[in-house]
Amino acid sequence: MLSRPRSTIAKIARVFATLSLGVAVAVASSVTAFAQSVPVVRDAEIEALVRDYARPIFKAAGLANDGIDIVLVNDSSFNAFVTGRRLFINTGALMTAETPNEIIGVIAHEAGHIAGGHQQKLRDQLERAKTMAIIATLLGAGAIVAGATTNSRGLAGAGMGVAAGGGEMAQRSILAYQRTEEITADRSAITYLNATGQSGMGMLKTFRRFQTALSLSGAQIDPYRISHPMPQERIANLEVLVKQSPNVDKPDPPALQQRHDMMRVKIAVYMEGKATAGRLMQKMRGSLAALYGDAQSTYLYGDIAGALAKTNALIKAQPKNPYFQELRGDILMKANKPKDAAEAYAKAVSLDPARSGLLPVSLGQALMAVGTPDALKKAVVQINNGLGRDKENAEGYRYLAQAYGELGDIPGAELATAEGHFYSGNYKDAKIFAMRAQQQMKRGEPRWIRAQDIINYKSTSKI
Repeated sequence: MLSRPRSTIAKIARVFATLSLGVAVAVASSVTAFAQSVPVVRDAEIEALVRDYARPIFKAAGLANDGIDIVLVNDSSFNAFVTGRRLFINTGALMTAETPNEIIGVIAHEAGHIAGGHQQKLRDQLERAKTMAIIATLLGAGAIVAGATTNSRGLAGAGMGVAAGGGEMAQRSILAYQRTEEITADRSAITYLNATGQSGMGMLKTFRRFQTALSLSGAQIDPYRISHPMPQERIANLEVLVKQSPNVDKPDPPALQQRHDMMRVKIAVYMEGKATAGRLMQKMRGSLAALYGDAQSTYLYGDIAGALAKTNALIKAQPKNPYFQELRGDILMKANKPKDAAEAYAKAVSLDPARSGLLPVSLGQALMAVGTPDALKKAVVQINNGLGRDKENAEGYRYLAQAYGELGDIPGAELATAEGHFYSGNYKDAKIFAMRAQQQMKRGEPRWIRAQDIINYKSTSKI
């Protein structure tokens, strides 16, 4: 389930975030530091939906077999970006977008960056710009020294101008290059949308939203000092391409729109607060999405009996929906009925076409709460199943460590703890627990080898 944000994004940050749709790279080190610190959100339902949006686009872009990960970011601004083989999408973008096509357009744009290799090209461009700036600085320094030795203020001043101008020229060169890549990604996005029989109107709506945000901010923007084309320029370029497409007026399938609405309501309930969620549900009044949001809100604000009744009604309407069963499991866990919760989670796992790794971990948690030796053994199996599908779920390893500990398997608990630290990026503690686990294992066995891999791991600071 989604978690609440820890802080509220300032209004001005929202405005400037809308200008950063695309490759979020200034220098390689800053990308790595940022990507490691972004507040990630995990939710089986939303992840499955966004992957469904992305799958045909990635195939059209030739990325179907490239293992592109999609990461949800706990941020209320409308933004998306790529780093390495990961596509980050803010929850704010998912909730703000009124149709699937808007998010699909964003994904298509980002796929254009990945397929075009824009990040590596930008790194190369940064290196060239750095060289330009260094040469200009050296030339300027030489002129300053010459001016000082000849007592020529004019020459020294010119030297300072050369040094400053070189940096300015390098910066403008990089920004101009990025604007070109943004236009290229826009064109690639339209190509992918056409190839998959989808409209580009969602992209147009997104860029019109950016233009409105920029106008409302009152900011005076120098078009040569930003990394993206001005919104009106992008809109003008896109309108021609979008309106030429035979899919221009093609709507999203109703079933997909329903899933999109349910996602929006879920994000609103868990991350935006009661008032925002209430307004959104009022707009969708009478729909399944509104009923879903109402059940989640009822659960979140403590009416367990009411939430259970509303969720049972949802299950009756869509008995094969795994996420309604997941919600039922969450409610029953809060009601301190872990055995019943385990049954609900088991149904969610069996119904889940996306085979999310999160749902088996939830089932494992419920089985741990049951507490019998047999339930604990089943919990270990389920959590391992979930981690097999989603190995970077650091929280899952903590539950696995607890289950192993309660069963008396201390080496297993130590190794699971090491894995949790490892996938959290805490490599120092990961190595400590891996060494502790190894000391209690037979040399050469699979778990001993995995512990050795963690001990030998050297961070490359790359994503």
